[in-house]
Amino acid sequence: MPFAGVSVVADGRLVQPSSPESAMFYPGSSAASRGSWYHLLVVEGYSRIKDLPNGKRIKTGSFKAGGYQWALKSYPNGDLLEDAGYISVFLSLDQDVAQPVKAHHHFSFIGEVGKQEPARVRGIKASSFHKKGYGFGLHRFMKREALEKSEHLKDDCFTIRCDFIIAEAAAAPLIEVPPPNLSEHLNHLFVTKVGVDVTFEVGHETFAAHRCVLASRSAVFMAELFGPMKEGIAIDDAIQIQDMEPNVFKALLNFVYTDLMPEMEVEGQAGEAVSKVTWLRHLLAAADRFDLQQLKSMCEERLSEHINLGSVTAILGLAAQHHCRGLKEACLEFLKVQSAAILEGVMATSDWQHISATDPSVLNELIAKLASKA
Repeated sequence: MPFAGVSVVADGRLVQPSSPESAMFYPGSSAASRGSWYHLLVVEGYSRIKDLPNGKRIKTGSFKAGGYQWALKSYPNGDLLEDAGYISVFLSLDQDVAQPVKAHHHFSFIGEVGKQEPARVRGIKASSFHKKGYGFGLHRFMKREALEKSEHLKDDCFTIRCDFIIAEAAAAPLIEVPPPNLSEHLNHLFVTKVGVDVTFEVGHETFAAHRCVLASRSAVFMAELFGPMKEGIAIDDAIQIQDMEPNVFKALLNFVYTDLMPEMEVEGQAGEAVSKVTWLRHLLAAADRFDLQQLKSMCEERLSEHINLGSVTAILGLAAQHHCRGLKEACLEFLKVQSAAILEGVMATSDWQHISATDPSVLNELIAKLASKA
């Protein structure tokens, strides 16, 4: 089968994303191999990720095969609650498509050559991939205990191979329906300001927007612009947004119009660089304030990738304040594996004292996790 790239994950982080052009290196010349591909997921430092919480995933970079963008997802401790203790693996589309893409797929370890024959893969029932992020795979690819005793784990490293045959890769439709582009049109309205009918004043900056778009995306905006909260606000009055930086509100509006994670503003006031963690904390708080749950979840996911000794208390405090259960759990799991001396230093900080005072349950949950470790 033609090669569709390799992704290397070390300590739970993607360190070598696939090249989008990797599929071009081995185009396949025979009819038998046309539409057939394989991608490798190399996991280094297994001992440092095997205790990740159930539902916590590792995702490869996007790779190209058969004219489509794909990605692999692996859950070291299972995707669903009932799959805890197993490794889960999935192949998913990494783009939106107008028509479902049917593909046969099979997962194996790199050394299991007999399972990687095209005829064997083609014999597996094809799955219908119909939207970005939607995938198929194995919830119970292998029990972790079995992996740790097997020959597949060498030097704390293992490699999973995903073979897949795109059943419809060679069939070009007579009528090609363009992919959805509503967000592009909405973003064009936002950028050009055509038809804007509401203005917000944030700090020393003003932002013009469309009431109906905002209200359709946020219950808070709906109440403020069309509900009882709108009483007393003249149509030409700028709505004051307090306690928020202009660049954060601008990013929030960009999400409202595009449904995409906003890019971080590199510079803040007085030209000082704003750290990614600080940026994400402010954006998460804004998303929670305006009830934009998807943006809030995006921020949670990004923040979970930046948990370290210097940021854990700030992120944990934010998670507790804004009821981010998953992010809170990630922080506690990080603290769980630290030494007693490090934990003592963390608990001596003012951030921790504030967390303990505002949300005493955090300490109880950490004690429970430490007890389970013993």
